[in-house]
Amino acid sequence: MKKNLLYILMAAGLVQMTSCAKETFVNPVPTNVISDLTAFDSKDRIEGQVRSIYASIKNAGMYGGRYQIFNDIRGGDFNNERTNVVTGFDVWNYTPSNSSTNSVQNHWSRAYYVINLANVFLDGMATKGTAIVGATVSNNYQAEARLLRAMSYYSLLQLYARPYWDGNGSKPGVPLRLKGNTGSDDYALARASVGEVYNQILADLNFAEANLPLTNSSATNNTIRAHRNTAIALKTRVYLSMRKYAEVVTEANKIVSATAPFKATTGVAHELQADVTNVFKTYTTTESILSMPFASNETPGTQNQLGYYYGPAAFNGGNGEYSLLPTGIVASTEWKSTDKRRNMVAVYTGKSYLTKYSVASVFTDFAPVIRYAEVLLNLAEAKVRSTGTVDAQSIALLNAIRGRSDASTVFKAADFANADALADAIVNERRIEFLGEGLRGTDLTRLGLPLPAKPGVAAIPATAQQYIWPISSTELLLNKLCVDN
Repeated sequence: MKKNLLYILMAAGLVQMTSCAKETFVNPVPTNVISDLTAFDSKDRIEGQVRSIYASIKNAGMYGGRYQIFNDIRGGDFNNERTNVVTGFDVWNYTPSNSSTNSVQNHWSRAYYVINLANVFLDGMATKGTAIVGATVSNNYQAEARLLRAMSYYSLLQLYARPYWDGNGSKPGVPLRLKGNTGSDDYALARASVGEVYNQILADLNFAEANLPLTNSSATNNTIRAHRNTAIALKTRVYLSMRKYAEVVTEANKIVSATAPFKATTGVAHELQADVTNVFKTYTTTESILSMPFASNETPGTQNQLGYYYGPAAFNGGNGEYSLLPTGIVASTEWKSTDKRRNMVAVYTGKSYLTKYSVASVFTDFAPVIRYAEVLLNLAEAKVRSTGTVDAQSIALLNAIRGRSDASTVFKAADFANADALADAIVNERRIEFLGEGLRGTDLTRLGLPLPAKPGVAAIPATAQQYIWPISSTELLLNKLCVDN
């Protein structure tokens, strides 16, 4: 009888599947290989599988760096210096139009790899794991797996599907796989709608919120492992992408106090750091809600690291793949020279570079996924757009972000002619605050703005084919029910 083997390589945190258990008699199973019949036999083995999902989502092709980079270079703030397709030149100039290009294939395959790890884990917990660890611990672990699955599906929607506003979620999304693939079977599956995928993302995050611990065992684990506020924070991002602004307000209010100084009063006590530059030196502050950790023995991988992309050789030994466009946000008069965030921009050989990621080769800066600062600006924007007013709390939230870096600027209601002007100021603040953190591309698409013109590159209107990526050629080859964009 054909059986599958679940490989759990604990040191690297990888999970793979194989088959033919009959062969183990003549080909003994290595000591680091665990049968799928025993993979859920102990709490340690189950915990190891949860860690493997984290290890996979922090792969450089996902939230370990490249997903953030792709979304930043799709905006108008970075200039490509190397014309290297391997490091995103096609993404920068809006030409990943071939479904077999590296950028298109690699993110798709990595996202679905993480999704499948989560699905296999959830299936195993249902059949055996829960009985081993008990319902409470099982739900904690399942909540982590479902949150990571939600993050993976969210990333796919941002690149491979039309934004939610186009057809109110009715346009084709991506195949919605919720059962683990552990062997040869027919896995052909049509694309679910954008709305259906978002609904699953929210279902996963709601489950996570209800079942994750309020806080983890340490500041490090509160940054690199999910807890309740992680799920809430991510929901504010998801609802903002859907333009469901009232829902953003509801979620954000769970972890943002009504008045300054803004702070989460339950769960992990998230709050802004007094100095924003500290967030990128001490990675486990209460501002960092979720980050992908790296160390000298566990690196992002060659030509993938944030510091390698954005830092020039003279700064940190990086390759300076992307400088800052002189016509981008770095040129904004709203971003004053005395603003502390300017300390994370430096000029080398006549060009400005982002120096937010300062660790020298092998570039082991933690990759930020979501910070408390984003939750504050998500709430500020959502309140303005949902009420259609120059909202007082929104101004206070905007001032909290601006004020910690630029005490000379204090926004007042009289500074904004109407709600649209305030919303524009909040979006502009996001460009400054999250430069190099992977939010600009998704901000453009959720707002229906064109991908901006750059030197030698024409703007891409929101209605154009190039606004989203094609579906991976590998998926199209193996899944005949999946159609291309």
